[in-house]
Amino acid sequence: MTQPPNQPPQGGFGAPQDQPPQGGGFGPAPQTPPAQGGFGAAPQTPPAQGGFGAPQPPATPPQPPQPGYGYPHQPQQPQQPGPYGAAPGPYGYPQQPPQQPGPYGAPQPGYGHPQQPPYPGMPGAAPGGPVPGPQGSRKKTALIIGGAVAALLVIGGTVFAVSGGGDDGGGGKKPVAQHSDDPKHSATSSPTTSGGEDPENLNKDRQAGEAKVLWYKPAPDAPASGADAPGMWITGDTAVKAAYKQVFAFRTADGGTAWGPLTLPQKICAVTPQKSADDKVVVAYMNGGGDRAKCNQLQQLDLRTGEKGWTAEVADGGLFDSAMSVELTVSGKTLMVGRSQSGTAYDLGTGKKLYDKKKYGAACFPAAFAGSTSRLIQVASCGAGTGKEHEEIQELDPATGKVRWTQTVKKGWEVTRTYSVDPLVVYLTNRDKKAWNISTFDKNGKFRSEVKVNEKFAPRCGWAVLERELQGCQGVAVDANMLYLPTDSTISANEIVAISLADGKAKWRVDSPADRPMAPVKVDDGKLIAYVQPSYDTGGQVVSVPVTGSSHKTTRLLQNPQGAADVEDAFYDGVVDWTGGRLFISSGRLSGDDDSKEKLMMAFGN
Repeated sequence: MTQPPNQPPQGGFGAPQDQPPQGGGFGPAPQTPPAQGGFGAAPQTPPAQGGFGAPQPPATPPQPPQPGYGYPHQPQQPQQPGPYGAAPGPYGYPQQPPQQPGPYGAPQPGYGHPQQPPYPGMPGAAPGGPVPGPQGSRKKTALIIGGAVAALLVIGGTVFAVSGGGDDGGGGKKPVAQHSDDPKHSATSSPTTSGGEDPENLNKDRQAGEAKVLWYKPAPDAPASGADAPGMWITGDTAVKAAYKQVFAFRTADGGTAWGPLTLPQKICAVTPQKSADDKVVVAYMNGGGDRAKCNQLQQLDLRTGEKGWTAEVADGGLFDSAMSVELTVSGKTLMVGRSQSGTAYDLGTGKKLYDKKKYGAACFPAAFAGSTSRLIQVASCGAGTGKEHEEIQELDPATGKVRWTQTVKKGWEVTRTYSVDPLVVYLTNRDKKAWNISTFDKNGKFRSEVKVNEKFAPRCGWAVLERELQGCQGVAVDANMLYLPTDSTISANEIVAISLADGKAKWRVDSPADRPMAPVKVDDGKLIAYVQPSYDTGGQVVSVPVTGSSHKTTRLLQNPQGAADVEDAFYDGVVDWTGGRLFISSGRLSGDDDSKEKLMMAFGN
């Protein structure tokens, strides 16, 4: 039964607490946590969000509150249905989007979201994470689990929603794909690219049973304000990394140059977190260097060869729907480029424009997208500025954009993250109620379950102030039956909790094997792969945990050398992946600090 859209969210996992818990995920910088909320969650004061060595905030400006992966809470009575309608969970079940009367009111930032965190620990803020304002204000490093589960995607921050665009999906010129006429690999200041180097002798005094540093690379020069280093793709025997204006490719075995580096005309501003089945990605870069530059230039790349494919320019949408920033999502053979109120789909192989997703119904605007091998999820903001303001989740046919199903979210609730697309696991918040919720859905979009675990969790998600980004949560894994979340711990041992997607209840837990936090990386061949953070005198670990059967003990797959612990723990917004028996760590952002000798990428193995 569909619940009236103006019914307030209710019920859930626990009552709000006057003083939220402090501390965050996998590293220092305890934060006042944000509230999370969603499909049937009661208001809860969320915990601080962690993150494998979360970055320390600068002294100024004041650091914003940070979210966590699930917050401790006290039992509340009675437990009531959440934001999806009268049924357990916050969704109603209309299969067609309801028609919402009336136009948007005055332009509102981010579907009504303020530009500062609306409550302590606004979703998306990582402990010690970025502060609104100039980029590069974070000064310490953090490690984030990367490449975790199939299509781990998230939304962070806010977007503008007002009016729609024209027939071309943006009110501007149609994007035109063309082949790059410069297939050469440009060389500029770049990391050392010869193989097998260990100039700092990190493998010195390596103990029996310890793995070795296979190779590591210094970061390229970056502006003093810092620069993004998004994406890390491991394909075959090549590891590819974007940083500032360049894309680097290293041989996985010894770190030698595989191809490139490729240099783009301006700084990289977005990438596809996933690669296609044939190892293609798309990188977006700015169309200029000024304050009014837009993130609207697309370049397709072949990860195996470094060959540049098609290029395109993303057109602006209507009013308040520019391509100042975009998000890139891959679903099968489709690339979706999301603006703040619309999206344009391209054929990933050829660059041909496929379709636009624009305003629908009375006042519903696409806000964000998330994709997997065969699924494409769209979140829309509806009725902004009216009494019927709400959000909707839709599944689209990636090839045509046709809506497969629509799930209405109860008023006051916002879709903030998708922990997984297939199966669909969504994290929601209600800033008025300071509440959060994690809900799961079946393949037809029907509400399935909500997490009912009384625990403080600590996956790590990015935070964007002026945009919503569905893709980016790390340190969380999902398979067909379970959601795996790390409990919150700043520096000491924690647990990973396996939560059933069928009923939202915890089925088993596993302790970190060391006195340091661990977090999920991925589920591989019936085993959960987890990364254990290094300490001052011990290198990090990679462990596996059986996901079936009665025993869920950790088995160590890799023990990193103590001599490299400081470097291992010093990657700025680091990304971690495990593949082919090797551990890869790379920076998610360059600080621009010339004195820090920061690293770009590092590999461990036996």
